[in-house]
Formats: sequence, structure tokens, C-alpha cells
Amino acid sequence: MGYLLYGGYDGIFLLIGIVVVAISLYSSMKVQNTFNKYAKLRTLSGYSGEEAARRILMMNNINIPIKPIRGSMTDFYDPIKKELALSQTVYGANSISALGVAAHEVGHAIQDANDYAFLRLRHKIYPVTSFASRLSMPLVVLGFISTIPVFLQIGIIFFAFTTLFALVTLPVEFDASKRALASLETSGILGPQELEGAKKVLNAAALTYVAAAMVSVLSLLRLILMSNRRND
Repeated sequence: MGYLLYGGYDGIFLLIGIVVVAISLYSSMKVQNTFNKYAKLRTLSGYSGEEAARRILMMNNINIPIKPIRGSMTDFYDPIKKELALSQTVYGANSISALGVAAHEVGHAIQDANDYAFLRLRHKIYPVTSFASRLSMPLVVLGFISTIPVFLQIGIIFFAFTTLFALVTLPVEFDASKRALASLETSGILGPQELEGAKKVLNAAALTYVAAAMVSVLSLLRLILMSNRRND
């Protein structure tokens, strides 16, 4: 009976591990391939990522700095410094991918200006999540190698905070993409066919956040099952 139970747990652990790896690999490949495809297509408007971002910001009466940063797909909006950072493949680039990503990041700035609830919630729980993420796995490992089960329990609770953060991130990212597409359309920066391409880029990017949330949930489930197995 005990052998079957442990064997069943092992099978579940293996299945969860395979699913986690598959989801991560697929989402990463999907966003990279989609971005690269539409990065080759120039837009009729001729706007660069920075110019498109600036125009959409002006349309929403938002005046914040836009700075270039190194890398690809490293773009972000900083709600603390109130500034937009666009990567090398977006800032000065004139492509459907560049304008889609730039508009998405502006979407976060618009959320901030409008006091969007989920963005505010994510910002509030970030310090706790950052602290918990650094300690969760060391505590989990300590819990398994020691005879003090409270370490494992605290580690799982800390990891749950990272899962919560990943779930709260989903509506923030989906809403930013929705605002981005609406802004690109109403401003005339992208035409109808170009908008379809931008939508595919943003949908692929959103998939990475969905994948991250799924991976976090599955990893949390795996930790809980491992904890239950130890207690059996």
C-alpha cells in the first residue's frame, strides 16, 4: 500500500515536471518567433517605437521620460520612477513588433495614471513577494533535510506569495495589451492589417505570463504534494 502511494506520488511529480518544462519552452519559443516575424515588417506610418509611445502618452496627457535600454524584449514601465524603458529592438525600430511592444508598455503608464486596481495591488504586494521569493526555496530545502517541518511549511507559504503575484500579473498584462491595441487603432499609428500583426505579438507575449502563472501554480502544487508525502 505504501509502495503504491509513493509510486503514485513519483508519477505525479514526473508529470508535473514535464508539463512545467513543456509550458516554459513553448511560451518562450512562441513569443520569440512571433516577435521576430513581425520585427521584419515595417509600418506604413513610419513611427519608431519611441515616437509611437510618445504620441500615445500625449494622447492620454501623460508626460514621462522614455529611455533606451540594452537587450531585446527587456522593455518595462517603472511605476516608482514614472518612466518608460524601451529595448534596442523597440526604441528606434519601425516595425509592427516594436510599435506593439512600445504601446503595451505605455498601457502600463496609462493604468498607473488611471489608478488601475490590479496594477496598484501588484505594486503593493511586490516587496513581500520579492522577500518571499528569495527565502522560499532555501526554506523548502532546509525543511526537507532537517527534522523541523515548520521550515517546509513556511517555505511553501512564501512560495504561495510568488504564485499570487503571478496570478495578479495576468489581468495587468491583458489590460495593458487591450489599451495598447485601442491606442494604436484610434491614433492611426497602425492600419487594420498591421493591428492584426500587433495583436499576435501581444498575444504571444501574454502567453508567457499565462505560462509563468501556470508553472507557479503547478510548482506550488508539487511542493504541497511533496510535503504531504513526507508526512505520510
